[in-house]
Amino acid sequence: MSTAPPIPPETFLPTLRVGDALAAHWLRSVTLRLRREVAWLWRERGMAPSDNSTSPEALPPIAERLESALDLSRHDGEKRRFLAQDETAAYLSHLIAKPAPSDQGPAVPGSFTWVARELKLSDLECFLLALALSPVVDSAAGPVYAACLNDATRQTPTLALAQRLWDRPAEILALANPAHPLLTHGLVSSALGGTTQLWDAPLGMPTMVAEALLRTRSGELPPPLVALSPEAETLPLEVDVAVARLRSQDRAGVRWAPIVGSRGMALGGVAAALGERIGMRVAATTSTMVGPGADVWLATTLTLAWLHGVALYIEIDRWATAPSPDGHGSPAVSLPLAGVPVTVFVGMTDRGQLKRLPTGHTLPPVHVRPSTYRQRLEWWRDHAPGGRRDVELDATLSDCARRFRHEKGTILGICRDLHSLGRPLRAIDLTQACRADVDLGDLAQPVVPRFSEADLMLPPKQTRQLQEIIRAMRMLTTVHYDWGTEQVWNESGLSALFAGPPGTGKTMAAEVIAHELGLPLTRIDLSQVVNKYIGETEKNLRRLFDAAEASDVILFFDEADSLFGKRTEVKDAHDRYANLEVSYLLERMERFKGLAILATNRKKDLDEAFLRRLRFLIDFPLPGVDERLRIWRQAIPPGVDSEAIDFPFLAQRFPVAGGHIRSIVFQACLQTAQPSGPRRLTMESIVAAVKREYDKLDRAVSLEKYGIYASIAQDPS
Repeated sequence: MSTAPPIPPETFLPTLRVGDALAAHWLRSVTLRLRREVAWLWRERGMAPSDNSTSPEALPPIAERLESALDLSRHDGEKRRFLAQDETAAYLSHLIAKPAPSDQGPAVPGSFTWVARELKLSDLECFLLALALSPVVDSAAGPVYAACLNDATRQTPTLALAQRLWDRPAEILALANPAHPLLTHGLVSSALGGTTQLWDAPLGMPTMVAEALLRTRSGELPPPLVALSPEAETLPLEVDVAVARLRSQDRAGVRWAPIVGSRGMALGGVAAALGERIGMRVAATTSTMVGPGADVWLATTLTLAWLHGVALYIEIDRWATAPSPDGHGSPAVSLPLAGVPVTVFVGMTDRGQLKRLPTGHTLPPVHVRPSTYRQRLEWWRDHAPGGRRDVELDATLSDCARRFRHEKGTILGICRDLHSLGRPLRAIDLTQACRADVDLGDLAQPVVPRFSEADLMLPPKQTRQLQEIIRAMRMLTTVHYDWGTEQVWNESGLSALFAGPPGTGKTMAAEVIAHELGLPLTRIDLSQVVNKYIGETEKNLRRLFDAAEASDVILFFDEADSLFGKRTEVKDAHDRYANLEVSYLLERMERFKGLAILATNRKKDLDEAFLRRLRFLIDFPLPGVDERLRIWRQAIPPGVDSEAIDFPFLAQRFPVAGGHIRSIVFQACLQTAQPSGPRRLTMESIVAAVKREYDKLDRAVSLEKYGIYASIAQDPS
């Protein structure tokens, strides 16, 4: 009497056990069907396992693929008889026919059983899900799939194989629909939808999805998901409206919930606080989804979030897969798996990034207000080393809370770095650490101040105006937060216009202000900011001001004539946008928390309506005789003998600006210096350099101006 063989395990690997009862049933069904198919392939090819002397359990050999395809019809009747009459095949068919386990109570969220109930999967759909799962969890299944596919290089199942394994092959076609839940929820590879080789497309499944399907108890979130803690203190004012929208929106597909805030703000904590209000955990991903394959990675992350019952938080700057459509804006984002029911909170620092999200399923943005001065001061005092014990340091912290508009995350990061100094905290440590986090990009160039107030050669009025700017900047903290002007003036800084001919000291004055205040000076080349594409200038300015907003820097816009000009009648779209760009620049300057300086050579071309929006306006005139005399003497390098130079003659005869005087002296030094000679300037070398400077400026000067030095200034015939 023969003994029936034992029931095979659910996988080919005998030691692998699956805890989810429904997953075990359908994985066993896949294994049994593959075993039955292998048994038939031995019969079809006229061989038996025992014919292979090296291994009685060896797989059938690979046959010619065309002949194998034609044999499907030719041997169909024989296969039916084999499955019914062969003892092994009949026994396998008997095991396959056993029904799936009935409902056994609550299922673990995200498990195979939970997915089957949530998506109302049929037996066929459960089989297909198990078929995709099998090669991921069973390391021994690959060669079996290769044998059944008649291709040693392919060890993952396909729809073609599913048709051969399933008893009703015609039903398989319905699973190739791109809108099928197994595809739209990221459980099975989306390569099934729309591919030109539909039947040969592999049925893939990410490893992390497979792990979630087989779990038998709820637990910690798996990588790359990390649970976020709520930041209730930063919740926006419109939180109740946002929560109401999240509760009322249909959850049939992905819902994009944008959160707009400042750089360094804990937008993930805001998302977690909003999720807490609607009874949902929020998790972030530890991966950056940028570049090739980002759409696949995002799809897997969305599926994981759904399986683990969490909302997802991502930062839009870490999520992009392709250039923007016009090639000039921010990268476009990939939007896979639109059907998976997941809420995705998207953190962004610019409202303009909203256009990168789909309009149909995107909720109105939640705007998180920047931190206030008092919030920043409290964070500094709570976390900076010795912040509450040192009166002088506390005063510095107060100043930093105004000067550096860092958000909580940035402040805490700076404080962690300061704690590692291993010595008492100094004021300079604090300001240097704050500035290290500021990056203005390639549109700005840092300038190292070379001059102090004593180096300026300006009339008394202009000197006094510069001193007023310096004093005003020093008193901003006191006036805004002790006197209470911050609300009316929106914590704004100062804006100024420096107007005057080239070389009159506009750049030098900006360096003097930076030196006296101890602030970094950044020069902005407006010729680089201004873009020929309509609307791009505004984008460049927004990027610049947004980056500078976090720090008390001086923005020096040189050659502002490239953007400013007398407004005329609007004749075309470019004229209209030019006026908008000017208005936007002035509006951002008014809101800027630091000091912004515009420098121009043509004040008369500026519209008076624009000038009224600037707090300080300083005219830099050509220096008079006395100022020129001082500039001539100051321009001589230390250690250079200048006794032979007639400074009063030069100051009276040549009405040039300070910048040109310094250029003349430099040219004279270059033409006089010798490797081992004395460091001495002569009147002849200075006069020759004056003539070259006038030639460069294309200004004609009569020889009479040169007096007794006319022969030096005369061009050779």
